[in-house]
Amino acid sequence: QVQLVESGGGLVQSGGSLRLSCAASGFTFSTYAMSWYRQAPGKERELVAAFTSSGGGANYLDSVKGRFTVSRDNAKNTVYLQMNSLKPEDTAVYSCTALIFGRRYWGQGTQVTVSS
Repeated sequence: QVQLVESGGGLVQSGGSLRLSCAASGFTFSTYAMSWYRQAPGKERELVAAFTSSGGGANYLDSVKGRFTVSRDNAKNTVYLQMNSLKPEDTAVYSCTALIFGRRYWGQGTQVTVSS
């Protein structure tokens, strides 16, 4: 079955960096586009970044442009979210997703907390 497992979250000071990973299994990873979402307490879930099966054509949430970068390693079935210059407002649970035959699959999420 489809599995998405995120890792790399944690507590970081404002201005710091984190690299999130999402290991995928149970489907032909290289075929599907992937996305990162986040949800902060009391807020709507929002799309942070989405990119194609080849890793190109990435689209970013305006508030993270220039600070976050997505990438994927199809040989390792893994996608990454490099987050630099983190701000307290980036605090949220970050989840990776895959859209496969019209169904969106989610990982369990990883908590990112940015202290001021």
